Amino acid sequence: MRRVRLMKVFVTRRIPPEGSATLARAADCEVEQWDSDEPIPSEDLERGVAGAHGLLCLLSDRIDKKLLDTAGANLKVISTMSVGVDHLALDEIKKRGGWTSWKPLWMCGYGLTESTVGIVGLGRIGQAIARRLKPFGVRRFLYTGSQPRPQEAAEFQAEFVPVLQLAAESDFIIVACSLTPATRGLCSKDFYQRMKKTAVFINISRGEVVNQDDLYQALTSGQIAAAGLDVTTPEPLPTNHPLLTLKNCVILPHIGSATYRTRNTMSVLAANNLLAGLRGEPMPSELKL
Repeated sequence: MRRVRLMKVFVTRRIPPEGSATLARAADCEVEQWDSDEPIPSEDLERGVAGAHGLLCLLSDRIDKKLLDTAGANLKVISTMSVGVDHLALDEIKKRGGWTSWKPLWMCGYGLTESTVGIVGLGRIGQAIARRLKPFGVRRFLYTGSQPRPQEAAEFQAEFVPVLQLAAESDFIIVACSLTPATRGLCSKDFYQRMKKTAVFINISRGEVVNQDDLYQALTSGQIAAAGLDVTTPEPLPTNHPLLTLKNCVILPHIGSATYRTRNTMSVLAANNLLAGLRGEPMPSELKL
């Protein structure tokens, strides 16, 4: 069963049953509301807003420093059913967005220097990735695939290993293989269980190479440190997909080739393939079937 993180929303005025149901369905919310047409007493408002992710309030509700402190760090959104905002302590609200002061471990991550990078699929793209990462001081490259590629691997002194050994020994794993029957679902529970708890998983190949439910469990349980996905199944992911709720998962909309130069090269290549085929000549980038 898919797990969805529920957001707690506190509403300071009763809303119709059909409205409440719509709100809960639309935002995957647990809604707690003040069930009276009279203004909510401050102590009840403080109790209700504690730990809430969102607050829907009225002009009669004073949203001040004390209330914001009571709400805590979970509070992300304040929505007021009014045009006026004089009941909102805007200066205090501003303090709770944006960056805080610098801290020694603030925004820290894992570096490439002296790391082991595992590449699933040492084809053209896999080689280009290794070539770009090497100057950052990567200590060791591992790769896996359908067969060893010693000539291509020599440039990086990359070692051919079984896929689960690559998972176990790599600090960063980059999936750059083609989608085939053999690679469909390759990265699943067994793969993630072999990975280091400090490892970062990156997929730029195809979404179906990854079992996304297993990846979600690995990320939420702390089995692996983080993931970066340029491809998913489906594309785009639904806005309520569990992976989109995670702070340790960055998802891009399949933009690995998104430069003017690359897209122009792709279009010219496709056109030249077409023209060569029509002329009965070998296609420059023919897929051998």
